[in-house]
This record gives sequence, structure tokens and C-alpha cells, in this order.
Amino acid sequence: MSEYTPFEMIAYTGSRVLKDERIVFVGTGLPIIAAMHAQLTHAPNLYMIYEAGSLAPILEMGMPLSVGDTRAARKACYLKGLCGAFELTQRGCADYAFIGGAQVDMYGNICSTIEGHNYDKPGIRFPGSGGAGAMAANCEKTIAIMALEKRRFVKKLDFVTSIGFGDGAPDYREKAGVLGSGPYRVITNQALFGFDEATKRMMLLEVKPGRTPAEIQELVDFELIIPPDVKEMAEPTDEDLRLLRDVIDAEGYFLKRVIKK
Repeated sequence: MSEYTPFEMIAYTGSRVLKDERIVFVGTGLPIIAAMHAQLTHAPNLYMIYEAGSLAPILEMGMPLSVGDTRAARKACYLKGLCGAFELTQRGCADYAFIGGAQVDMYGNICSTIEGHNYDKPGIRFPGSGGAGAMAANCEKTIAIMALEKRRFVKKLDFVTSIGFGDGAPDYREKAGVLGSGPYRVITNQALFGFDEATKRMMLLEVKPGRTPAEIQELVDFELIIPPDVKEMAEPTDEDLRLLRDVIDAEGYFLKRVIKK
């Protein structure tokens, strides 16, 4: 099996999570790549919503470089602008929200706004929600991607950008007035996480071959639920890598990025 990069593993795992005959609201970059890979493999009837307002475009002109790229409007069955896209989620027409983030806590709440406790003078200011806050509030299930680091998997967020299960109370989302069932998966290059139905806490589902659950726990600042049947993550085949590298992101806009240590 060929070697793969962390971003290729994340994109491939994201593809595996997506199911056929579903609608996914995608963010820029790896979510688009994952959805395109799914369409080319096991989910030909997976449809994408883009924030700029298109639903189910035919990507015959190549991968959109952003959610506002005109290629994301090519032969779309619905094209009504940003407000129209989010109206679709409020009508219950999005099965998945596929977003990124800088921090996540044990209940799937996500920060993509700041790093640091002082909002006015943070250590780092990130781009912010974009559409992620509304996507996490209105889509049926939220899928998040981020690097697996202790500074990202935290006990307490510096800022809540995208709502998850709040404080873990069973009725938190209902009382908050948001739709959907909430966080579904958190994808990293070293592990795949889900959420326990009873406690709403993050649960380890799969680990990268060669890693152990104990090693994954060391990279998380809160206590994970670790069931006895944690699986090994599937690795991309040579054909999967060909699709990712030569067909979907042939220019390497996203997959050839390097994680700085």
C-alpha cells in the first residue's frame, strides 16, 4: 500500500463516513474533497449544498476552491444564494454539516473564532464561523475535522462558535432552539470519534493502524469514552489515492499542505 499524508487520510475517512442518497452541506477544502471522493466511489447519489447557494451541482469543471467558486454552481438543481442555502437547512434538507474547527470539547461544541480567553486580545484570532455556526445548529448531523492535538481537544472552549451538545444535558439542543440531532463524527488523521448516545460525550471509535487507544487518549485533554471494541481505521488504497491526487485535487491546493509542528 502506498504512503499517504495526514490530509489524505482525513479526506478518505470523511468519504467513508458519508452515505449514499444523503445531502451534505460542505465547507471549503477537505469536506468538498471527501464528498467528491464519496461520489466517485460508494455514494454516487450523495448531493452537496454550498454556502453560496447551490444544491447538487455537477462538478464537471473540477473541484471548487471555495464554497463561492462558480464551479459549484455548474448545472446545480437549485441556485438561490446564501439565504436560500441556509433556508434549505432550516427546512430539514441537509443530512450532514461538514465543517472544520480549531477546538472541540467532549460534547462536540466547536470553536473557530479565537484561541485565548480574552476575546478582545486573543492569542490567535481565527476566521470565525463563516456558515459553520448555522450549519451545526440546523443540519441533522455534524461532522467535524481537525488535527488531533491536546490544545485542540480541550476541556473548555475559549469561545463557542458552533453548538454541539452544550453541557451534555439530554435536552440541551431542544432548549437552545436548534434543529437536528447534533454532533455525529470528529475526524482526524489518527483517530475517528463519535458520541455516546446516553451521555453525549465523545467516544473513540477507530484508531490509525499502529496506534493504541491509550496513545490517542494522551492527545486529548479530557477523558474519552473508550469502548472495548475500538477498530482500526481503514487506510486508503492505491485507487483511492489516485482519485484524491489525480482526479479530485490534481493541483494539490489542499492535499499537499504540510502540517507544521
